[in-house]
Amino acid sequence: MSLCFSSNLCTINSARHQSFSIRFSSQFIKLLQVSPFPHALPSSSLNLSEPFKFSKKRIKPIAASTPTQAIETTPSAFRNKNPKDINILVVGSTGYIGKFVVTELVKRGFNVIAIAREKSGIRGKSDKEETLAQLHGAKVCFSDVAHLDTLETSVNDLGVSIDVVVSCLASRGGGVKDSWKIDYEATKNSLLAGRKYGASHFVLLSAICVQKPLLEFQRAKLKFEAELMKEAEDDDGFTYSIVRPTAFFKSLGGQVELVKHGKPYVMFGDGKLCACKPISESDLASFIADCVLSEDKINKVLPIGGPGKALTPLEQGEMLFRLLGREPKFLKVPIGIMDFAIGVLDFLVKIFPSMEDAAEFGKIGRYYAAESMLILDPETGEYNAEKTPSYGNDTLEEFFAKVLREGMAGQELGILEGLIWTTR
Repeated sequence: MSLCFSSNLCTINSARHQSFSIRFSSQFIKLLQVSPFPHALPSSSLNLSEPFKFSKKRIKPIAASTPTQAIETTPSAFRNKNPKDINILVVGSTGYIGKFVVTELVKRGFNVIAIAREKSGIRGKSDKEETLAQLHGAKVCFSDVAHLDTLETSVNDLGVSIDVVVSCLASRGGGVKDSWKIDYEATKNSLLAGRKYGASHFVLLSAICVQKPLLEFQRAKLKFEAELMKEAEDDDGFTYSIVRPTAFFKSLGGQVELVKHGKPYVMFGDGKLCACKPISESDLASFIADCVLSEDKINKVLPIGGPGKALTPLEQGEMLFRLLGREPKFLKVPIGIMDFAIGVLDFLVKIFPSMEDAAEFGKIGRYYAAESMLILDPETGEYNAEKTPSYGNDTLEEFFAKVLREGMAGQELGILEGLIWTTR
């Protein structure tokens, strides 16, 4: 049973998500910021100079690709239509990026059909009325992407063919089962349903970090990416665009309020372990919308960052203190502390399998504390800021200034995003 509405609340055609509450890195950072540093660390008897084995495995980089080999691309017929006649199915429409994407596509005049859950948003806090207001201008179809039969019925009930599917689906927490359920299975459901009803192009919001896959959500995303590419190989009338963005602004803003109230800016190592070219949500949405009609983005993996140079956590912190007019105050934490914690969690999982997600969250925190969100050069195995494309006009400094004035209202973090900001 699914319910579909236009933004004017008309047309009833016919009649998920569990948020895991563990915030490994978030609690860890807060402890460091409120505790005297020497007493917040494990005993000096621990050997923190030797990283836990999780960080030692050498992974062959998965490079950003040029058009998939052996694919002869022919622009699909929908690209010759007026935007108002192009039907775009958006899944993950109520997610943080998804809402911006729906707004941008509507602004460009496309006929947007947004798939949403009846209770959407973080912890399902938005009801139908709020969802309809958030997705104004789109036809909202309440359905469940986690169940293919339900989704196909919903799309069938729309009574129109689909030209393009845009997927902004992503697991909120990055837990093992949730990653495969959303980043792979639900995303694949959207491909199958879209193809069944005519879709000839698929735009996928992925992540730049899948170049070096050490985490379950990265493996799940890569499995779907491979199947999407195979679909294009098997059908030369079908195309895709895979968008791999760097860090979002809001995932870097979690320490702004703390620093504003006198806490130190926390970073791991020397503050230069991980860099990114952060991109605003609206700029990313614009880039994703470009992928609908731009023939130069057909059958490509498209890494993308925001404008300007790549920024390390140290530079992000310096920027924040400069905006506050204060002398920088940093708390630099040895990365080995996280390796020790991950080792403990991995040991406990063998005894208590229910702690699987807690261990995975620890690894996610460790990953974002050490890995840059930039192009990973397959020749050198090093991250390369110069090779990471830039797009848009919004800057992180402008975002920080706004948060200092207005706070983080409307920038609520999911678990995965919370893990990212606490380790950047």
